[in-house]
Amino acid sequence: MHLISVNIGRATASEHTDAESGMTGHGKRPVPGPVRVVAPGPRATGLGSGLEGDAVCDRRHHGGDHQAVYAYAREDLDWWEAELGRELPGGLFGENFTTSGVDLNTARLGDRWRVGADLLLEVASARIPCRTFQGVLGESAWVRRFTRAGRPGAYLRVLEEGRVSPGDTIEVVHRPDHDVTVELWFRAFTTERALLPRTLAAGAALEPAARATARRYMEKHAAQEKHRAGAGAE
Repeated sequence: MHLISVNIGRATASEHTDAESGMTGHGKRPVPGPVRVVAPGPRATGLGSGLEGDAVCDRRHHGGDHQAVYAYAREDLDWWEAELGRELPGGLFGENFTTSGVDLNTARLGDRWRVGADLLLEVASARIPCRTFQGVLGESAWVRRFTRAGRPGAYLRVLEEGRVSPGDTIEVVHRPDHDVTVELWFRAFTTERALLPRTLAAGAALEPAARATARRYMEKHAAQEKHRAGAGAE
């Protein structure tokens, strides 16, 4: 398991972004490295990306500690190449790390990766597609197609800072004892909301905003069940 490429995005003008600046850092390109990777701080107030020199232009919705690094597997890019009939170079999906040998869809929230000599990352969530992604890729109905395929890639948080370069090894050094995978998280927060309570099994690996969403869902449905039970007793 290793990094094929480390990808950095520069801020460029786009008609597809919701950022007030009208800029996006989505279109990323491989760089030779080494690239410093740090915990960027809270969303909206921190650095945005965990990679030095990588632009996150809409910090209201993207970036921050729980989306410090976005990884996408070369194997999934190859699958999409066959589906779309076009070449998809590393970085085109907006990923910081293009990986090889890692099944990101079955990775569990809380999995910890040692990348290279120093960097320690933790799997935090899946990527949910947006209109900027669709606009950059130029594929019609792309958000729907990407969601239906269920190959979202993984967001990671930085536990120990370090520098990485293409070719660096990836070692899974910790795997938690639950079944909340990247794929399950993605389904729960997109097309199968009934799965939301299951994501709570990830414990502290589940980011606070996602935990709050899952709990609201449970509270809402508990109230509905109570109301139906009361109505049935009358």
